[in-house]
Amino acid sequence: MAEERVTTAHFRKWKEEKRPITMLTAYDFPLARLVDEAGIDSILVGDSVGNVVLGYESTLPVTMDEMIHHTRAVARGVSRALVIGDMPFLSYQVSREEAVRNAGRFLKEAGAHAVKLEGGQGVAEAVRAIVSSGIPVAGHIGLTPQYVHQLGGYRVQGRQAEAARRLLADAASLADAGVFCIVLECVPAEVAKRITSTVAVPTIGIGAGPDCDGQVLVTHDLLGLYSGFSPKFVKRYANLVEEMKKALGGFQKDVLRGEFPGPEHTFSMPAAELEEFLKE
Repeated sequence: MAEERVTTAHFRKWKEEKRPITMLTAYDFPLARLVDEAGIDSILVGDSVGNVVLGYESTLPVTMDEMIHHTRAVARGVSRALVIGDMPFLSYQVSREEAVRNAGRFLKEAGAHAVKLEGGQGVAEAVRAIVSSGIPVAGHIGLTPQYVHQLGGYRVQGRQAEAARRLLADAASLADAGVFCIVLECVPAEVAKRITSTVAVPTIGIGAGPDCDGQVLVTHDLLGLYSGFSPKFVKRYANLVEEMKKALGGFQKDVLRGEFPGPEHTFSMPAAELEEFLKE
């Protein structure tokens, strides 16, 4: 019998029970299937696909059509986890009507179960409109990559008392607007702990310390699929980039040496058919 599908109701229940929530990213069918089979509670199809998969320098160029394409692939690979589609830059900021329309595409066209959008008090009305349309919404405050130019770069948010109070107000505003969880990215652990104890909805931390109700990471980071910069908050559970390079290099060497394909990788005709073929 298949495991029960995770829903937003589970998130609320798990916060009450103090049962940690797990979330990871995925951008395609095979990785989504692996993450789901590993028992992860929720899969975020992040607009980080722009950096991780599409080769953009930031998340800003990512389009709705690209997000729908990747979310659809992820949804096909998932049977248990809650799938959250990340609303890209300018897909919800222009108007409430456009925000609802674009959020609806994630459920209607891509098979997602919820959407996520960045920002605090400034997006609360958009959140309220989307939730009122029957679409679950995850909030995201702290380091919000879509606001990177406004924030002055990728840096920890809420280190000063006034900034920390703004984050508390942002979290309260999002909870009041109806989000089912709030991602806290790159904020001091003390601030994340205070927010977590204050709001009724679960908090999901990424670089926000151990006291959040759950944790999320970019799957490519924890698998070591990049050999370059790794953020402080990332724990690498594998170093797959080296394993992949080794495998790819092995293929190159075997082909150049004439060692691949070998007899065990080669198909042959039945003897009688081969004899008939060679007569011609």
